[in-house]
Amino acid sequence: MNTGSHYKLYHFIPWTRMKIYKMLILSVIPTVLFYFMDWKWLAIPWVPVALLGTAAAFISGFKNTQTYNRSWEARQIYGAIINNSRSLGILVRDFIRMDDKVQEQAVHQQIIYRHFAWLTALRFQLRETKSWEHVKTKGYNKEFLRYYEVPEWKGKLDEELMNFLSDDELKYVLSTKNRATQIIALQSAQLRELNEAGQISAYNYTALENQFKELYDQQGKCERIKNFPYPRQFSSINLYFTNALCFLLPLGFLGEFSKMIEKFGDHIVWLTVPFSILLGWVFLVLEQIGESTENPFEGNANDIPITQISRNIEIDLREILGEKELPPAIQPVNNIVM
Repeated sequence: MNTGSHYKLYHFIPWTRMKIYKMLILSVIPTVLFYFMDWKWLAIPWVPVALLGTAAAFISGFKNTQTYNRSWEARQIYGAIINNSRSLGILVRDFIRMDDKVQEQAVHQQIIYRHFAWLTALRFQLRETKSWEHVKTKGYNKEFLRYYEVPEWKGKLDEELMNFLSDDELKYVLSTKNRATQIIALQSAQLRELNEAGQISAYNYTALENQFKELYDQQGKCERIKNFPYPRQFSSINLYFTNALCFLLPLGFLGEFSKMIEKFGDHIVWLTVPFSILLGWVFLVLEQIGESTENPFEGNANDIPITQISRNIEIDLREILGEKELPPAIQPVNNIVM
């Protein structure tokens, strides 16, 4: 997530420079042929270009709206995870009561730490790369990685989980396919044991189980976004319409500027190049921005900051446990926080 007021041009222009090069080539070649080779037939009426531009603008706007909705839904889901986590911390502290206060504190810590493990396993799962994601496959995204790091790609899951799970639990969780799911299953199993031992009432047991049910719901919503891409048919048609428009733009501008030759001279047609670059760049960048927004957990600079959110939850719950030595909050690097 970018925490600045906006992307700086010295970041944004290099990120999109390949689009500028593309439009430079597409506009210079027909202009040279028109000017030096006298290929007047390259000039076409503006009407078909405008019609295609209207269609491209419509589908591009649709894509950007829908990809933004995916990103905003992901942020809402993690907002719910924040609220459920805080509620879980309070309920664990106040509902699980024992005569032995040392044992009580140990049980509180075990459940809360296991929740930290769930947050960790979930974010590692969400940062796994899918075949349709772009952050590791597109050159401009790979170049932009020099401005930030994705903690889940640098660290190891087992090393982070060992801070929160016992050796037996760690070994079991790492042997499973969906680690986050099995961690909540361990939570439920311990609550059942506490209930059967009479250390937690039936009402409190139900209330706590409902918290884990809510966490399962939020996890499932995250997995739905992660595992179901923005529909490829809409992504493809946006790409095709935009590229077709960029190919025709210089021809349409040649047609318009050729009408001014008698008044301004032959050199007027060279205005085709800057105008085509500018307008084509706008459409190509809109397509690229939509592409960078459609997968909100992939490790892109515009991702939902699930690592920072998880750390903030950990800080809140450690304070609920009464701990004083708290991990530092994660700060943005180059105005980007993951």
